[in-house]
Amino acid sequence: MGIGGTIEERVARALDELRPVLVRDGGDIRLVSVDGGVVTVELCGACSTCPMARNTLREFVTERILLYAPEIEEVRQV
Repeated sequence: MGIGGTIEERVARALDELRPVLVRDGGDIRLVSVDGGVVTVELCGACSTCPMARNTLREFVTERILLYAPEIEEVRQV
């Protein structure tokens, strides 16, 4: 796994890895912004109303983003 590129590019690559799993369940994820150490994402489709969305964000999305961009301090959902 290459981790070169800007922080935005690395976060986008992490989300691209997650996307097939989310799409398979009727959802998706969109990168809203990277501001300093804070990444803001939007869970879309079925993910936006799923009762497990908070767990998905914390345990699945954040974990993958930190693999690509360990300097990220927080992942937020809009």
